[in-house]
Amino acid sequence: MPHTHLGRISCRLGILSLTFFAAFFALVAAGQRGGDTFFSNPWLASTMLAAGASAIAAAAAGLAAVIRQSERALSVVATIAFGAVVLAFALGEILFPH
Repeated sequence: MPHTHLGRISCRLGILSLTFFAAFFALVAAGQRGGDTFFSNPWLASTMLAAGASAIAAAAAGLAAVIRQSERALSVVATIAFGAVVLAFALGEILFPH
């Protein structure tokens, strides 16, 4: 468990992002479908945007906790790694659209 305030914030944001990802997949399983554009279905778009934003914010808070306050919790490192993967995917979609 994290010992610093930023580390705890990072873990809470990481849990929040996983909750939004789960909500997205629950909506898809319930029959929601997207359309031609990203915002064709606002329910799916908003949950995915919230999931990505909270994952990137969790990584930023975790990185700040590691650098400034020497946080060493494995859960903080995991949120940093997860946020970095989400950020890389988001940048890839923005910089190299298909």
